[in-house]
Amino acid sequence: MKFSVDNVIKTTIAKSLQDLGFPEVQISLEHPAVESHGDYSSNIALTVFPSLRAKRGNLVFSSPRQLAETIVAALSSDKELKKVVEKIEVAGPGFVNFYLTKSVLVDELKRIEREKLDFGKRDFLKGKKIMVEYTDPNPFKEFHIGHLFSNTVGESLVRLFESQGAEVKRVNYQGDVGMHVAKAVWGMMKLVDEMPAESASLPEKAKFMGKAYALGATKFEEDEQIKKEVTELNKKIYDQDPAVMDLYNKGRKWSLDYFETIYQRLGTKFDYYYFESVAGKAGLEFVKENLKKGIFQESKGAIVFLGEKYGLHTRVFVNALGLPTYEAKDLGLASTKYKDFPYDESVIVTGNEINEYFRVVITALKQIDPKLGEKAHHLSHGMVRLPEGKMSSRTGKVLTGEWLLDEVKKMVLKRMESSTVEFSPGERESTADKIAVGAVKYALLRAGIGHDVIFDFEKSVSIEGNSGPYLQYTYARTRSVLAKAGLKKGVSLADAKETPYQINQEELAILRWIYRFPEVVMEAAKQHAPNLMCTFLYELAQRYNSFYNKHRIINLSKINQQSAINNQQSSFRLLLTAAVGQVLKNGLTLLGIQTPEKM
Repeated sequence: MKFSVDNVIKTTIAKSLQDLGFPEVQISLEHPAVESHGDYSSNIALTVFPSLRAKRGNLVFSSPRQLAETIVAALSSDKELKKVVEKIEVAGPGFVNFYLTKSVLVDELKRIEREKLDFGKRDFLKGKKIMVEYTDPNPFKEFHIGHLFSNTVGESLVRLFESQGAEVKRVNYQGDVGMHVAKAVWGMMKLVDEMPAESASLPEKAKFMGKAYALGATKFEEDEQIKKEVTELNKKIYDQDPAVMDLYNKGRKWSLDYFETIYQRLGTKFDYYYFESVAGKAGLEFVKENLKKGIFQESKGAIVFLGEKYGLHTRVFVNALGLPTYEAKDLGLASTKYKDFPYDESVIVTGNEINEYFRVVITALKQIDPKLGEKAHHLSHGMVRLPEGKMSSRTGKVLTGEWLLDEVKKMVLKRMESSTVEFSPGERESTADKIAVGAVKYALLRAGIGHDVIFDFEKSVSIEGNSGPYLQYTYARTRSVLAKAGLKKGVSLADAKETPYQINQEELAILRWIYRFPEVVMEAAKQHAPNLMCTFLYELAQRYNSFYNKHRIINLSKINQQSAINNQQSSFRLLLTAAVGQVLKNGLTLLGIQTPEKM
């Protein structure tokens, strides 16, 4: 494991407790809410005291605070700890507060500059295999905002897990059979005269598929005869009837090709693609096999799982026509994924409207294969709310993911018109897209995965609030400062000397925040919570901009690399700027957000 200040403190506390004759205990550290109370705080005395019966050998402790004072006395003589901690004190009923030395805080800046993109990486997940299934759009339907949300969450989780040493595989599961497909193919048949030519663009083809599905879905609800036709068509597709396969294959390919263009825009590339047409067959055999074992029951010609036994509800796994339902397909998918990649954990990211569904499916899986069931973890995100309200693809009023990205991009391009920064036409377009994607992703992640998101267009593109563009803009600002100082790519500030002048309040505020980054990355990965990263980066950007607005970083009359680096104050402030930029880049990358060099 790489060096970390928190591990030095924990190790020293453990050693001191051992020397005092205490049993081995779990030591945790936290950051005091008020920074003047120190950089780290431990409640170890409060934790240990109740089990001591106020006595340990020849030492008698009347209170947790007295125990804390004894621990502090032992810690104060530790030479290794003195290298990173300048002061230790007891606070309140027995908290032990640690104040890091300014030199170790500055060394963290140098470490950031040396490690660059590797800063923040740890190995607590090393050796662990994780599959993350996310996005899951259905061919023959449009890529809606829910898919965009799932993709944003899943991609960020993958990057967080990878940063902590896990071997991670990205999985996309797509429904290429089922009633939605039958409705779409029925619609294609009725709209055959409007069908785009093979030479048409993918967006045109995707739009047609959306229209065909909307027609089929609407008529299915309105007309009993059409409902019968669609139901029969569903069976033909499942059985791969040659009479319908040409049209089916055309629509399936158009959809999948179009989805790939969206993945590329979002910065996602999947390792495995799974389809219901394959998982369904495996799931059907899975259910039939376990029907004999009594895990499933027959009911009115169908096969069901009696969820009431487990405080849930009954669900159908094979319908009366003998076809596997979504539930059976998910069972087949679980075993198929494990055969391809024997994972320690399978994270499945979806919207929270199917929480109850997954509770039943995973419970059924645990009865069939307890070990495999325990590895499955369903992680649900909320819904995206827009001023127009939530709309459904069934009605033909779907709000697509690309529509949202494009609407935000239009706003970004409009604001770029008043920018003094010079862009080539292609560069302007590319930068606007990076900002738009960043704006949407950040807005979806910052509130926490389980919460609904009310998407505010104005706030999402603002460079003055808690938004993706604000963080991207701050990063671009750090790059601009370094460029003005004559520092080009490849020039390192890691050997900069610590400035002899008194570090000011704004600089210290950055120093006392930025070193926490690796801890935040690890916690975000542990808790499956990218929002922790959002909160950290926003606070860092605010602190840097406060510093930037109040202090001159370089002497503008002497803008060249030699004078900037040789001036101790400028050298330190450039190191601070480079470190902030690097951490913003690293953090945004973990969120799946790109960082334009200029804005």
